[in-house]
Amino acid sequence: MAGIYIHIPFCKSRCKYCDFFSTTHLEKQAQYVEALIAEWHIRQHESSEPIHTIYIGGGTPSTMDGAALYRVVQSCLELCSTQDGAVECTLEANPGDITPAKAQAWHEMGINRLSIGIQSFDDGLLQLIGRRHNAEQARQAVAIAQAAGFDNISIDLMYALPSQTMEQWKKDVAEALQLGVQHISSYGLIYEEGTVLTTLLEHGVIDAVDEDTEMEMYDYLVEQLVANGYEHYEVSNFALPGKHSKHNSNYWNDTPYIGLGAGAHSYDGTIRSWNISNLDQYIAQALAHDLQPEKEVLSKENRKTERVMLGLRTNQGIAISDIDRSKVQPYIQEGLLKEKDNRIVATTKGFHILNRIIEDLI
Repeated sequence: MAGIYIHIPFCKSRCKYCDFFSTTHLEKQAQYVEALIAEWHIRQHESSEPIHTIYIGGGTPSTMDGAALYRVVQSCLELCSTQDGAVECTLEANPGDITPAKAQAWHEMGINRLSIGIQSFDDGLLQLIGRRHNAEQARQAVAIAQAAGFDNISIDLMYALPSQTMEQWKKDVAEALQLGVQHISSYGLIYEEGTVLTTLLEHGVIDAVDEDTEMEMYDYLVEQLVANGYEHYEVSNFALPGKHSKHNSNYWNDTPYIGLGAGAHSYDGTIRSWNISNLDQYIAQALAHDLQPEKEVLSKENRKTERVMLGLRTNQGIAISDIDRSKVQPYIQEGLLKEKDNRIVATTKGFHILNRIIEDLI
């Protein structure tokens, strides 16, 4: 089952750790919506499989005008609704944007899953990393979404933030568990080149958390979420039974998807392609029905490598036939990998050095 990713690049302000393609030119939203719909009309017949997931990411999609967002969602749902199976339709949202009226409108237009970017419940840390919401707004956002009828809510948490302590992290995890959400995604901060935080780190203005503390934070997260009924189904993702992210699972399971919007990536099973990461040029191309995506044709060996890279991130692991057994054995002996149902799966300990393991195996 295929999916659609819709990139909404607009943000009211830019977070200090973000290196995604985004823009603060909110005045261009109307043109961008026309371009998105034009692109979808051009490409809607590309998928040979039923489309069962829509993911609206960014940027900050919750900044979108309600009527504009409705047009985008409905243009995609028109096709999806004629196919078998319920459509998982996810919207990424900033807690500061979620109001009762907005949440109700989103629910009524067909969005049935929210991914709320909380990141932390510590106001000092939120301010440090450039988030525009506070802890109380985060708590209220989840409560508002639940009151509007959303029963599939994911939140994002970040750890290893500058100078973050274990006590701060334990408090964040405890607060997250109190919310009663169905899904939690959690990522260690990466200092990406060219971001504000990386510049501050390089100039000694902030301090990075040491590697041992970062691993301790991750282990604590896994321990607490699993103890509270969440399945650790991907290295950074945890879900209550039946609440896995179907859309993100497409990426990890080598399933085709269509990416709409500036900078959006697509995959048809053998070819990866991506739109230009320039707002004005994308709009012009889409409205002229002259999209010019870059493309990469994946060889059989490329695809096998990607199966290993993505599969080892999940609790399903990879087929033994996809790798050299002699390379795997030392990691099994060290407790970093394990064999399960004729597949190779990473352990929690193995997740700590997963990139290193993957590099060796491929």
